[in-house]
Amino acid sequence: MSHHPLPSAQDATERLAHKRAKAKLGWYIHATVYLLVNLFLALVAARHAQGWAAFPALGWGLGLLIHGAAVWLALPGGSLYGQLLERERTALQRHQSH
Repeated sequence: MSHHPLPSAQDATERLAHKRAKAKLGWYIHATVYLLVNLFLALVAARHAQGWAAFPALGWGLGLLIHGAAVWLALPGGSLYGQLLERERTALQRHQSH
């Protein structure tokens, strides 16, 4: 039977930092592809005097917005996640002290 040492707080912080950096890099890649593809679609639509390029830009833009909200607000370590975590921690501490 082997015993694995418990991860240190520094290890946990390092893992979280890697997870958040990877998620943010994923969003930056998503945003870059969004811009390039939609610029191309806008050029094609303009060349044929049509306005259809706005529709994929709006639909995909909503997906990009949701992806960004998940990365910057809801991911562990994000501001919304941090606020909710602190609120729950405070509520639990208050409940345990009674």
